[in-house]
Amino acid sequence: MTETPHTPEDHYTPESLKEAHELIVPYIHRTPVMQSRQLNELAGAELFFKAENFQRGGSYKIRGATHALIRLRQSRDAGGVVTHSSGNFAQALSLAARSLGMQAHIVMPENAPKVKREAVSSYGGQVVLCAPTLEAREAEAARIERETGAAFIHPSNDPMVLLGQGTACLELLETHPELDRVVAPVGGGGLLAGTSLACAFFGRDCEPVGAEPLAVDDAYRSLKSGRIEKNESTDTVADGLRTVLGNHTFPVLQRHVRTIIRVEEDEIIRAMRLVWERMKLVVEPSSAVALAAVLRDPGLFRGTRTGIVISGGNVDLDNLPFSR
Repeated sequence: MTETPHTPEDHYTPESLKEAHELIVPYIHRTPVMQSRQLNELAGAELFFKAENFQRGGSYKIRGATHALIRLRQSRDAGGVVTHSSGNFAQALSLAARSLGMQAHIVMPENAPKVKREAVSSYGGQVVLCAPTLEAREAEAARIERETGAAFIHPSNDPMVLLGQGTACLELLETHPELDRVVAPVGGGGLLAGTSLACAFFGRDCEPVGAEPLAVDDAYRSLKSGRIEKNESTDTVADGLRTVLGNHTFPVLQRHVRTIIRVEEDEIIRAMRLVWERMKLVVEPSSAVALAAVLRDPGLFRGTRTGIVISGGNVDLDNLPFSR
């Protein structure tokens, strides 16, 4: 499957991250950084929440999608783009493609919730349904690529996507350069990898920290073993973090990330509820994993100034985990 042009890992630079930000600025929101006195007291730290739930499409993923499409358009005349996703990247790529005058083909499993299919369609994406297996999704995406000339964009394992995702932390460090740590959730690794680059390039001894559900802790195990690990289960309320690392995201994490904190399901739900109740912010379970990690390991964060990336706010209001 042909993907967008790749930048070798050694070529990630402060300049490439800044340029990614400059390219996508016309197409994204500069989201606010928010605080909560009550959550600061609970954590024993000063927390700064980068609220990407206010981003276009409801999540940070519009950043990486837009950057990948701009770079694609610079390098070749593609017959649109294609991806397989039932989550936030499906909506992000559809919205980015519409903004840039391109067609997005979104392969989704036939059991994807109707609300997600409708959201993709509302952003201009052409939904193509397939059997609910990874093999079926990949085969259908390859068929579309073959027949239409569309370029395949991976939701996370693509350097152009990765650089785009890192611009959220870049913005956070521009306004709060004194941060000691920045915590980001990790699934496919695009957000954490991009965050780690921003910390390395623009932080003042700022440590990136990953946050991951214990039920799908492949990133934690991958850093321990030195190879990409898989998950035997996808049983987590943080549905956006069920994916695994790839050959582009993993090397960046190996180089820049020392700590990934694993959290239990009840800790995720508690953190989600805290943000809803204390900050009055609509956040999805995957977003709450970062705060859950801070609360799980208070010794690591006590007395620090810590950034937390709220990755998104796309939730099923009829199926809130803390109302069951």
